[in-house]
Amino acid sequence: MIQIKDLHKSYHMGSNSLHVLKGINFDVKEGELVSIMGSSGSGKSTLLNILGMLDEADEGSYVLDDVAIKNLNEKVAAKYRNEFLGFIFQSFNLINYKTAVDNVALPMYYKGMARKERVEKAYHYLEKVGLADWSHHLPSELSGGQKQRVAIARALASEPKVLLADEPTGALDSKTSYEVMDLIQGINDEGKTILVVTHEDDIAQMTKRIVNLKDGIIIDDSLVEQVRAQQYV
Repeated sequence: MIQIKDLHKSYHMGSNSLHVLKGINFDVKEGELVSIMGSSGSGKSTLLNILGMLDEADEGSYVLDDVAIKNLNEKVAAKYRNEFLGFIFQSFNLINYKTAVDNVALPMYYKGMARKERVEKAYHYLEKVGLADWSHHLPSELSGGQKQRVAIARALASEPKVLLADEPTGALDSKTSYEVMDLIQGINDEGKTILVVTHEDDIAQMTKRIVNLKDGIIIDDSLVEQVRAQQYV
């Protein structure tokens, strides 16, 4: 599903250059649930931005679902993001003046789907994350955990090949974090490929594989015995 080969990325600030990614190699198979860990400055956010087509590597290759991601203009990058990827953010990124159902339906609007169909699908995915009864509530009327569930429903609604979750539990308390991870595990059980960027070890242990970054290099890439979040919910 994802093949990353010899990825390098530097940022230039005046006469200074910061080499952030220093030859990253890793593959993700369809249906995997992988966490990417690393302290601040390790390169994990840069790697996620490249995976999400929000930035581009200086060297190396990135292939997503047999499509080479290279030299994309913003229009093509946006088309591929909409087609291939679903995003889950720490800060939820919901539109405050739109209801839960309208937030979930939004990506389908950009796909040109008819309103009736996208609203029906939005209701379906809100039901899937246990929020059918909250569909007409605004984000301000929802708890943090409920907001993240809406964000997950929105990410799923466009039926992406891969879900990219950037610190999805970072703004939540432990109990709510485990509820969100239980939902993410359930989605993965159905075969969805998911990458979770996290700095929390207990969250990483709830994935099936942990990739550790340090100073722009993968220092460890291991399969782990998955801890099921359900036992803490």
